[in-house]
Amino acid sequence: MKVANSLKTLKNRDRNCRVVRRKGRVYVINKVNPRMKARQG
Repeated sequence: MKVANSLKTLKNRDRNCRVVRRKGRVYVINKVNPRMKARQG
């Protein structure tokens, strides 16, 4: 999982990426390609 300041560019890497808020943190998840995970912080 990548830790990034901004998730906007990571979301655009794949069209299946979704931005999700969990426990006060922002995540990018991708069910089709699980390697495209990222967390903001």
